[in-house]
Amino acid sequence: MSVRTPDPDWTPGDEPGATPPANPGWLSDLELAQIRGRLPLLYVEAIPVRVDGLGQVTEVGVLLRANAVGEMTRTLVSGRVMYGETLRDALFRHLEKDLGPMAFPLLPASPVPAAVAEYFPMPGISPFHDERQHAVSLVYVVPVTGTCEPRQDALEVTWMTPAEAASEAVGAEMEGGRGALMRQALASVGALR
Repeated sequence: MSVRTPDPDWTPGDEPGATPPANPGWLSDLELAQIRGRLPLLYVEAIPVRVDGLGQVTEVGVLLRANAVGEMTRTLVSGRVMYGETLRDALFRHLEKDLGPMAFPLLPASPVPAAVAEYFPMPGISPFHDERQHAVSLVYVVPVTGTCEPRQDALEVTWMTPAEAASEAVGAEMEGGRGALMRQALASVGALR
C-alpha cells in the first residue's frame, strides 16, 4: 500500500485495488463526522463590507440565520476548504453561496487573512468555540459591490456601520465567539476608531 501523495495525473490503474472517490473534495456526512473527531478542519470566513472611494469601510454585512435549535443568530460568511481547492476559490464559492451570484466580491490580492481563529469543541481554550469540531478559520474582510441576496440557510444580510457590527449587542447574537472575531478583523483594516 502506497502512502505517497498521488500525482495530479493519477489514474485508477496506477495502484491495484485503489479507486478515488467520485468527488475527492467532498465528504459524506459519515466521513465528515469521523474526520471532525480526529483532525482540525480548515475553513474560510468572510466579512462582506462596502467601501468608499478611499477604500474605507462604510458598511458591514452580517448574516441572519436560524441555528439548529431554531434560535435566530448572526453570523459571517463561512465554509470548509475542499481538498484541492485554493483559498481564493473557497472564499469566492462561499461568498457566492451565502450572498448570491450578484454580490460581486472583490477578493483580496493577497491570500493573507485579516485574522485567524482556532475553534475548539471544548469551551475556554480560546475565545472561539464549535462543539462539533476543532477547526482553523482564515478570516477575510471582502468588499462587495453588487446586490446581496442571501441564499442557503441565511435569511437576510443586515448592513451596519462598523461600530454597530463591532458592538457588544451584535456580538452577543453571534455564536462561537464570532463577535470577538468581527472586532479583530474590522480593527485589522482600520474600520474601528
